[in-house]
Amino acid sequence: MALLRFRVYWEDDDLVYRDIEIRPTQTLLEFHKAIISAYEFDGKHSASFFESNDRWIRGREFNSEVLVNKKDAPALSMMRTPINALVSAPDQKFVYEYDPVKKWTFLVELIGVSKDEDPKRTYPYVFRKEGVAPAQYGVKGVNLDKLLEVEEKYDLGADEMAEGFGNEGEGGESTEGGEESFD
Repeated sequence: MALLRFRVYWEDDDLVYRDIEIRPTQTLLEFHKAIISAYEFDGKHSASFFESNDRWIRGREFNSEVLVNKKDAPALSMMRTPINALVSAPDQKFVYEYDPVKKWTFLVELIGVSKDEDPKRTYPYVFRKEGVAPAQYGVKGVNLDKLLEVEEKYDLGADEMAEGFGNEGEGGESTEGGEESFD
């Protein structure tokens, strides 16, 4: 079965994106869950996909909270809509908006079709991450485990960490010309 490859750009910085492979028969709701996971969001808020043109002008809306597709409804259901029902062009575009209050906006573009499905992978599958994902709430914290790894790797003790630098080159004996001797 073929796989659709989408690039999901963060609207505020197009150098931050995630590439996601998904089966054409999977729903927009599954795609939505893959995006929030790829960007490390909590998934507690509603989201919408909008069909889009080349200028990112929004068309029909597909919302995560709508359960049934109804004719002439303001929004259709992500849960009931397979992706292949909306992909009509080789460069299909969508606008994805997460959390209607904060309006996290992502630009979604079909970048290719892959013929090879890996039976060992679970789809949708994030196969590329570029840039640091935005922090959903406030600022992303420092990972203490990573900081400890750096400390161990460079054998930084508490004294060096407190001063901000090591003591290499210190403690040499002075000679008469004001030069240090490093015997």
